[in-house]
Amino acid sequence: MRVRRALLSVSDKRGVVELARALRELDVELLSTGGTAATLTQAGLPVTQVSDFTGAPEILDGRVKTLHPKVHGGLLGRPTPAHQAEMARHGIEPIDLVVVNLYPFEATVATPDVAFADAIENIDIGGPAMLRSAAKNHERVAVIVDPDDYAAVIAELRAGGGAVSAARRLALARKVYAHTSAYDAAIAAYLSSIDDGVLDAPAAAPARRVFPDTVGVQWRKLYDLRYGENPHQAAAFYADARTPLARWPASRPTIALAEVLGGKQLSYNNILDLDAALGLALELPGCAAVIVKHNNPCGVALGASPALAYERARAADPVSAFGGIVAVNRSVDGALAALLAETFLECVVAPDFSDAARVTLAAKKNLRLVRAGGDWTPRAGETVAMVRAVAGGALIQTADTGLVDVRAARVVTRRTPDDAERDDLAFAWAVAKHVKSNAIVFAKGGVTLAIGAGQMSRVDSVKICELKAGAALAGSAVASDAFFPFRDGVDVLARVGATAVAQPGGSVRDEEVIAAADEHGLAMVFTAMRHFRH
Repeated sequence: MRVRRALLSVSDKRGVVELARALRELDVELLSTGGTAATLTQAGLPVTQVSDFTGAPEILDGRVKTLHPKVHGGLLGRPTPAHQAEMARHGIEPIDLVVVNLYPFEATVATPDVAFADAIENIDIGGPAMLRSAAKNHERVAVIVDPDDYAAVIAELRAGGGAVSAARRLALARKVYAHTSAYDAAIAAYLSSIDDGVLDAPAAAPARRVFPDTVGVQWRKLYDLRYGENPHQAAAFYADARTPLARWPASRPTIALAEVLGGKQLSYNNILDLDAALGLALELPGCAAVIVKHNNPCGVALGASPALAYERARAADPVSAFGGIVAVNRSVDGALAALLAETFLECVVAPDFSDAARVTLAAKKNLRLVRAGGDWTPRAGETVAMVRAVAGGALIQTADTGLVDVRAARVVTRRTPDDAERDDLAFAWAVAKHVKSNAIVFAKGGVTLAIGAGQMSRVDSVKICELKAGAALAGSAVASDAFFPFRDGVDVLARVGATAVAQPGGSVRDEEVIAAADEHGLAMVFTAMRHFRH
């Protein structure tokens, strides 16, 4: 079925002139509305206004343009004798291709001070209706909602004598319903985040609740995984459908947007560990390396170079580093690549990899190199929704982006930490935030000495650190992700050689804990912020 007539009505004008030119080269009649018609006319392309095609003018400040039987009949008519006869009887001509993208509602409401009335006017009505009509009738009609699909459709039209294949039409229809679903979900979320008081002041920007009454989350599948956490579980990797696939360089790096440069496909567990390693690496100042095993950091260090940072991080726990995931917040150079090649590792994530590094690491056939482009600058305060499924529902929270300047935290003991201890406390505190609770982190000189993670007792987390590092803990600084409920944890810290402690405080036994620290000559600071990680 050759495309003979196309309707183009887009808010995002990117690439629409080039598409229209290609359609005209194939002798396709162009229908259009408002601003799109003006853009095509200015480019010298012949365009029929939809109002001339339907015989009905645009009305109600442009709210009604394409809601007409000649438009929707032209889209919904099937290639059957009965439909063709009925269309002819009513003077309805077929429309074979629809190119529509919608009023930018999400971009509009992303501005905190947008007026309620402006938000409402950016709810598209005619666009979704045309998209849904065309997608329903993909048996005959091709529909494009994403400018990134223009090139492929143009190529197919040229190769197919002006026709779009059935497989392509179905793929485009799928994309339409995903898009309109997400569009409606965004509208529902906005409207359910504001109070009825907005009715009295539609020209004002309404206050919004962080968590609306209705949340619609849509994910776009990136690829199927070989299996899930275990070989008997099926799994796939999805990205947030609202996030463009290419947002470099301004965006915060994510594994969903990262590029796998070498090695076999990432596994379910690889992705979880990469996300954990990347999250910690993004919060560390200076040149840093992170090694993660089973979603917990096992070695973290700062260094004068990426190679030195990694070498120190690996030395912190070389046994656990075997088979681990590495994140570095600087490009991987030849010197670091040589060190990475010495140990069996699953994945390395970094802003980039030099040519020399890629040559060196190419010999490690199963090592995945993951380039996470974007802005690696440490920052806090980003509004990110964290969604976690539970049976029958989901928990949603904002990301733990809280930062405390531990160097300026309140000292609660008689002894004040010296400058070196403050630096180590700040470093240990940053790491502890990314360790499963109950979390205890010992550090000294910008490197972790031992990490106790995921224990039901905070004292047990300390004892695990003692078991792993022993005498090396002497003179170290310690961070605890939550308060010490009893003095026994502080007693063990002192026994293994710690000299300074950072903890949130807030226990009913704080005075008893502080007294224990004074008794042992420890310096202790209260951060007044907890970092549980379940």
